[in-house]
Amino acid sequence: MERKNVKIDKSVEMGKNVVIEDDVEISKNVKIGHNVVIHSGVKISQGCVIGDNTVLGKVPFKAKASETTKLRELPPLIIKEYVTIGANCVVYKGAKLEKYVFVGDLASIREDVEIGEYTIIGRGVTVENQTKIGKHVKIESEAYITAISEIEDYCFIAPEVSFSNDNYLARGKERTKHFKGPTLKKGARIGVNATILPGVVIGEDALVAAGAVVTKDVPAKIIVAGVPAKYFRDVPDEQLLENQD
Repeated sequence: MERKNVKIDKSVEMGKNVVIEDDVEISKNVKIGHNVVIHSGVKISQGCVIGDNTVLGKVPFKAKASETTKLRELPPLIIKEYVTIGANCVVYKGAKLEKYVFVGDLASIREDVEIGEYTIIGRGVTVENQTKIGKHVKIESEAYITAISEIEDYCFIAPEVSFSNDNYLARGKERTKHFKGPTLKKGARIGVNATILPGVVIGEDALVAAGAVVTKDVPAKIIVAGVPAKYFRDVPDEQLLENQD
């Protein structure tokens, strides 16, 4: 079947069984693995690498009970220059990945997600819809970033961290008025297996210790630990973002 409005540069390297729909643009020096599916409207800039079995530009399905997924016409998936996306990833229509973003194998990135330059999305990470992630962020393996979250520049999120956005745990109509994921301010760091509750703001250069459960806002430049998380001590000066290379 003839494809419509497809622009693929001659330099593109493509594996076997690649499916490309209409209105796709693939710029020069892109490498695409085997069994990749590229849905309509996807725009891939130069120098990108797409791993085997990855799906780009997927249109979201909506469960009847979902309160954060809205069925509507979404803008194209935009993948800027020199982005690497690993094997078996799903990146939805309506997302935007800026230059030099790295996405590990098995990651899922939903619609209405923006990811800034040089950010790393680790293996098996889930980034839900309506989330904004800044530049030079590192999100390590199997972290869960819930819908309607915000992560500013230079933040660090360790493996198995979980964000949440529903204080009502799916009960009652009132909850729909209060959906909000956490906000991490510039340079905030979250330790392995920590849990951050809905709407919590982690201040600039603050640190959440491993295994902590954060139930309220964390001021800038302090360390919190425990269940529930409480003040532990100040972040050492040598660890502050302003004192890094």
